Amino acid sequence: MSKIVLKSLSILLGAFFIFLGTLKITPKISRDLHKDLRTEYAKYAKVFPFIKLLEVKLPSKWYRRTVGGLEITCGIIMCTLPHRKVKNIANVLLLGLKTLNLYSHWAINDALERTAPSLVFFLMLCCRLVVDWQLAKKKDGTTAQTGIQSINPLSSAVINKKKEQ
Repeated sequence: MSKIVLKSLSILLGAFFIFLGTLKITPKISRDLHKDLRTEYAKYAKVFPFIKLLEVKLPSKWYRRTVGGLEITCGIIMCTLPHRKVKNIANVLLLGLKTLNLYSHWAINDALERTAPSLVFFLMLCCRLVVDWQLAKKKDGTTAQTGIQSINPLSSAVINKKKEQ
């Protein structure tokens, strides 16, 4: 059951981030949303962490394009690649992007209505990592038990005798 949940979360989150990244890069899907994202990223670039400390100007255009490109790349990885470690790296990278996005919303004093989608997808990415961790633990537990039995086929009988005593 949890394997289905993990696969569903991976595909749905991946598709969402591909869509969102595409919106950030090109206006072909929706001109209005793209224009809104451009104005929002102009605000986000001003409150980027360490920008005042390093005294650097971050172009909002490249900030938006970089985040969009990373979201598309990580979304494709989460949708298509079967490798657990690579998916988890993409998941952690997306978690970092969502954390940065939540910080940006907080720094510009956005309303909860604007912050809520980022918060929801941050929590969904966390849930995906938890389900993956549970599956890995479950898999490790079964391999550890079968490993003991494969070393000594009589080990289960010995273990049962010790439990009875």
